[in-house]
Amino acid sequence: MSDPKLKFVKSTFAVMLLLFPAVGCKPKPRPSPTASASCDLGGGKTINTAYGSPRMKGRTIYGDLVPFGKVWRAGANEATTFVTSSDLLIRGTTVPAGKYTIFTVPEADMWTLIVNKKTGEWGIPYKYESDELARVGMTLSALPAPVEDFTIAYEESAVGCTLRMDWETTRASVDIQAK
Repeated sequence: MSDPKLKFVKSTFAVMLLLFPAVGCKPKPRPSPTASASCDLGGGKTINTAYGSPRMKGRTIYGDLVPFGKVWRAGANEATTFVTSSDLLIRGTTVPAGKYTIFTVPEADMWTLIVNKKTGEWGIPYKYESDELARVGMTLSALPAPVEDFTIAYEESAVGCTLRMDWETTRASVDIQAK
């Protein structure tokens, strides 16, 4: 027969393990840390982008890790968010103020930016065609040196901001302006 005191001690210990997290345990850092970028369009109009920033780690990125011709979440982990406080024009396409997810379709000679109304998804596989607001072309250029960390940034332009995505030796960009 089992000892009732021993049963009590075992069950109490089991409950304590469930209720109290281990002391000194820290969450493991993500291999692709979160990052953000913003653009001030003036007059209180802003764009904010949050994304996961993967590292190159000696890998071939475009055409290999990120296949050509397939939708990519433009980062890592959760899909990249794109929040605008005002209506925008992206290559002549109107994007109303709101929260969106952005994806890209990289190709060797051109990229396409996808602005999608669905938010909160992990990012891949991409199954949100019916929620797309727009697909617009992006300009490609070669970077002078490899970029280890995937980076999204905004650069002020004469009419608004230029959204830039830099990684490996590729820059994909598109001009954005307030409507």
